[in-house]
Amino acid sequence: MNSSILLSGTTWAYGLAAFLYIISLVFRAPRSGRVATWIALLGLVGNTSGIAMRWVESYDMGIGHAPLSNLYESLVFFAWTIIVLYLLIERRYGTRIFGVFVTPLAFLAMAYASFSPNISSRIQPLMPALKSNWLIAHVIACFIGYAAFAIAFGMSIMYLIKIQGKGNDKGFLARFPKSDDLDELNHRMILFGFLFLSAGIITGAVWANSAWGRYWGWDPKETWSLITWFIYATLLHARLMHGWHGKRIAYLSMIGFVAVLFTYFGVNLLPGLHSYGSSM
Repeated sequence: MNSSILLSGTTWAYGLAAFLYIISLVFRAPRSGRVATWIALLGLVGNTSGIAMRWVESYDMGIGHAPLSNLYESLVFFAWTIIVLYLLIERRYGTRIFGVFVTPLAFLAMAYASFSPNISSRIQPLMPALKSNWLIAHVIACFIGYAAFAIAFGMSIMYLIKIQGKGNDKGFLARFPKSDDLDELNHRMILFGFLFLSAGIITGAVWANSAWGRYWGWDPKETWSLITWFIYATLLHARLMHGWHGKRIAYLSMIGFVAVLFTYFGVNLLPGLHSYGSSM
C-alpha cells in the first residue's frame, strides 16, 4: 500500500531528525540542528502526504473515511501533531533544544505503528458507531491534547535535568533555556493540552449520545480519560491557587503523561466500547 510505504519512510526521517538534534546538543553542532529541522519538515510533509493518500485509498476501496479510526492511523496522526506543535514552538522561541526531547517521541510513535507485528496497517471499514462526523472532531481534539502533553513531558525532563545541574551551567546545560522559562512554557503547554483534552471529552460525550443514546457509560477509556483530565486539572489548580511551580509541576506533568499513555494503550487490553485490540 503506497501510503504505508511513505509513512514507513517518515518513521526514518523522524528518527534521523531526532539523532541530529541530539548530535547538535552534545557536540555543539548548529549545522546538525539546522539539518535536523529540515529533515523534520521533510518528515512532516511525508506524514501529511501519507495521511492524505490513505484517505484517498479508503475512498478508492469504497469505504471512504477519515484515517483516524484504528491504532495504526491514530499513531500516525499522533506523530503528526507532535511534530507540528514542536516546529511551531521551535519557530516561536528560536531554539532547537526542545527537538532533542520531543522528536524521539514522534519517532517512537511512528516506529510502533510501522513495525509492530501487533498493529495492522490495513484500511478497514468503519463499524456503524464510528460513522459520524463527531469522530473527526473527537479524535483531532484528543490528539492535539495528547501531543501537547507529550511536549510538556519532554520539557519536564529538561527542567529536572536543568535544576539538577544548577550552579554548573556548562557544556550542554548552558544551551537549555532558563529553568523559570522552562517551567512557564511547560505550564503553557499543559494548559493548551488541557483545553483540547476537555474539548475531546465533550465531543466524545456528544458522539456517544448520538451513537448509543447516552453521554457517559464509564467505559474503561472514558474512565481513564477522566482520570487523566483530573490529574492535569489538579496540576493547573495547584499552580493557580497554591503557587506550585518547578519540580512539583514537572513531576505531576510526567505522571499525567503516564496516564495519557495508559488511556491511549493500556485500556485497549480491557473490555469495552473503546477496545480495539490490534486495530486501535
